[in-house]
Amino acid sequence: MNEPKSRRFFMGAAAAASAMQVMGANDKVNMAIVGLGGRGSSHLGTYLRLPEAQVVGLCDVNQAAREKAQAAVSRAGIEKAREYEDMRETFADPKVEAVSIATPNHWHALAAIWAMKAGKDVYGEKPACYNIHEGLKLIEVSRATKRMMQVGSQHRSNPFKIKAMEAVQGGLIGKVYASKGLCYKRRASIGKKADSPTPPGVNWDLFLGPAPMRPFNELRFRYNWHWFWDTGNGDIGNQGVHELGLARWAMGDPGYPKSAFSWGGKYAYDDDQETPNTQTAAFDFGGREITFEVRGLLTGGEGSAPPPRRGAMAAAGTPTSTAPTNGTPISVMTGNLIYGTEGWAAMSDQGFQAFKGEGNELVMDLKPERGTGGDPTAQHMQNFLSVVKSRNYKDLHDGVENSVISANMCHLANISYRVGRKLTLAEGPKFVGDAEANAMLTRPKYRKGFEV
Repeated sequence: MNEPKSRRFFMGAAAAASAMQVMGANDKVNMAIVGLGGRGSSHLGTYLRLPEAQVVGLCDVNQAAREKAQAAVSRAGIEKAREYEDMRETFADPKVEAVSIATPNHWHALAAIWAMKAGKDVYGEKPACYNIHEGLKLIEVSRATKRMMQVGSQHRSNPFKIKAMEAVQGGLIGKVYASKGLCYKRRASIGKKADSPTPPGVNWDLFLGPAPMRPFNELRFRYNWHWFWDTGNGDIGNQGVHELGLARWAMGDPGYPKSAFSWGGKYAYDDDQETPNTQTAAFDFGGREITFEVRGLLTGGEGSAPPPRRGAMAAAGTPTSTAPTNGTPISVMTGNLIYGTEGWAAMSDQGFQAFKGEGNELVMDLKPERGTGGDPTAQHMQNFLSVVKSRNYKDLHDGVENSVISANMCHLANISYRVGRKLTLAEGPKFVGDAEANAMLTRPKYRKGFEV
């Protein structure tokens, strides 16, 4: 970063920190949205509907994205928002009280760190961090600055999932010994494309930020950045981090596992994607486990098979009925399976069902709320905004300290996958006797001005 901009940032940060001392006197929290692509547009639309928020800033490296977002602000009938190309200018603006970050993964931690150091509270998209080192720094800065940070694991604010998890932890299916996350999300091949000139209105240098400088390539821009190691973490760190977080929640949000092992590959496609489209991970917590699967190709769901014929069951010498006595078990494509000493449960966005005993008796059947009360993202953002005012970080539904562990579980799996072996963890978290794996706790090198 050049020196004048650096001076402006830190001078602005001091002003912003001063302004934050009186924040809360007004009914609305002044929000800026950083990153206005697909997910960022969703952030904007939600904050525009929430009475607790006032959108005052729009930041993106793409001029077209800023213009589209500004049009949405205009349609909402509110005052024009200030626009920024560089997020550092957003953080230096004393009018901005909190920011909502929806950048690509490789920016998540650094953007939040800069924002908190400038006195802003942060709602940041998942995963909380791009790598393990960045997650630990994120927690460190959050503690030092006393800023509130909520990560966009909106499932934690979903009423039926909250009720389900309370029941599971209350012993609904006995003691949970295994929790499984599923990410069977169909992903088409991205194909191959040559490098090309940077489109007009796009600041490619700022888009890359902490990542290595590369020529512009359309496949590394917009959504497909998820599938390149420089900027993304594959689907386990995309959709998968939601389900890994839920798998941890079902087990009472444990800390780091004793070991991690992941395997798989990029199957079927011949394209430019670097991350696996088929991946399995296993985490040993000592007496219980979490497993996770990514399948981007054609596949079926999991849950319970159709009940077998009674004659066949009797001939095999097994119980004559494994079908639930009430209801039909859901088939999970993206969600969770939870196994306890007295039964099992299945959860997805379509609902939660728990079964108990040898006869698979249905003991709980929950469905999501519909209408305005059924938007978990809005509820998660409302939770964040309420804590911005109360300053009680314990009220956050998924604060940074817990959400970093969920993100780092994805990173543990990816490191194991990339080095090709099981990893044993020590405190830190670091790996026991594995210099190659420990080197992957962070980037080989950060670009100057974008270090974490």
